[in-house]
Amino acid sequence: MKIYNSLTRRKEEFVPLEAGKVKMYACGITVSGEAHVGHGFQAILYDIFRKFLEKQGYDVTYARNYTDVDDKIIAKSKETGIPADKYAAMMIKKIDKVMEELDVDEPTLWLKATENIGNIISFIEALIAKGHAYAAGNGDVYFDVDTFPAYGGLSGRNKEEMLDGVRVENDEQKKNPYDFALWKAAKEGEISWDSPWGKGRPGWHIECSAMNRAAFGDQIDIHGGGRDLIFPHHENEIAQTEALTGKRFAKYWTHNGLIKVNGQKMSKSLGNSLLLEDLLAKYSNEAIKFALLSTGYRGDVNITDRLFPDAEAHLVRFYTLIGRAERAFPGEEGLYPAIDEKFDAAMGDDFNTALALSDLFGYFKEVSRLLAENDPAARRMTNQIRRTYSLLGLFKKNAAEYLAKYGTEEEAPAEVKAVAEERFEARKNKDWAKSDALRERLKEMGYAVKDTKDGYTLTKTEG
Repeated sequence: MKIYNSLTRRKEEFVPLEAGKVKMYACGITVSGEAHVGHGFQAILYDIFRKFLEKQGYDVTYARNYTDVDDKIIAKSKETGIPADKYAAMMIKKIDKVMEELDVDEPTLWLKATENIGNIISFIEALIAKGHAYAAGNGDVYFDVDTFPAYGGLSGRNKEEMLDGVRVENDEQKKNPYDFALWKAAKEGEISWDSPWGKGRPGWHIECSAMNRAAFGDQIDIHGGGRDLIFPHHENEIAQTEALTGKRFAKYWTHNGLIKVNGQKMSKSLGNSLLLEDLLAKYSNEAIKFALLSTGYRGDVNITDRLFPDAEAHLVRFYTLIGRAERAFPGEEGLYPAIDEKFDAAMGDDFNTALALSDLFGYFKEVSRLLAENDPAARRMTNQIRRTYSLLGLFKKNAAEYLAKYGTEEEAPAEVKAVAEERFEARKNKDWAKSDALRERLKEMGYAVKDTKDGYTLTKTEG
């Protein structure tokens, strides 16, 4: 299989550091606010990456972190009057709940900054000892960028460009304005820990480097996150870790695209953030996944007014056909391996979920044709679709229950549906006289039936 490596800017054959094993880390959420759709997108993707690697036979250890102490969390603590540690714990609990509703599995390891303060301090001490970091007179500690010549290799930025978009503070304490904080001296009333440099807390970037090393050692196979983390966060992680170990930190750097809303970048400042909790109140978790995964993971997802409704409509159509196949051939347990092979080929080419999902339209068109011919191969196809695409979090639900909640067909009363299904069976058997008679019966019951390529639709008539 091939993975696009952000560091080399090309697709590379995936060969792990240790045969048969994969160490993967993805930067998680800073818990200063509710989980939004961008957080969900990233969590869905790396959950899928892990599952596909396991499907290929790898033993995967997958770690995610929660940043549970930083400037934003401290600001929220002051705003709400809730101590920073309690505020972070409260938000983690809420985010865990919404991720569970989104049907994202737990990683192998959950890592939290506040549970790794000792590891972070030890890491910083080692950097100082090797001449890559220095303590300022005010209790801050900074990484000396000039001591790491490879700095900028991931982002492609030069030192002048490094200052663009990066908050520069305490310039008088730094050797260079582009040096970044490893440890921040505590201000009055802030959460803090004792350290060799006085009371303080870790800088954002050092957290991931120290937690990674504590969990995995000097090197990992895959490191990932959103494209917005390439600089400065991931660039700084590389500098810290490789300056300390002298080894290549991550073999493959992967970055997912960003979320746009009607063409604009999603952000709190623009007031267009879409919270996962709100989306899940309107759409199934499968529709949200279908919509987000329909774009290749490295591309930006543009959320229009129709993105989620259209995804739900596609799934209603697909579940309708699954339900019919399962009712028509209840004892058929066979599979259709070609579907799985094609899925693996798509996903093996840099986790191409967009291609894998586009194949579904052809598969279900074939299922519809097979149902019309009363061919049990229809059930074999839907069996395989369920099994294969469950890796993407799709087709895991009971068809009737899904349609009852998200479909439109099930709005008709059960007795009307029963007549419509009887007519559908008559048409499959080419019993046209019975079909016409049942159409009239439906008309008397106040419903018009319209035949479609997938089956039929029911519409309540006036009066």
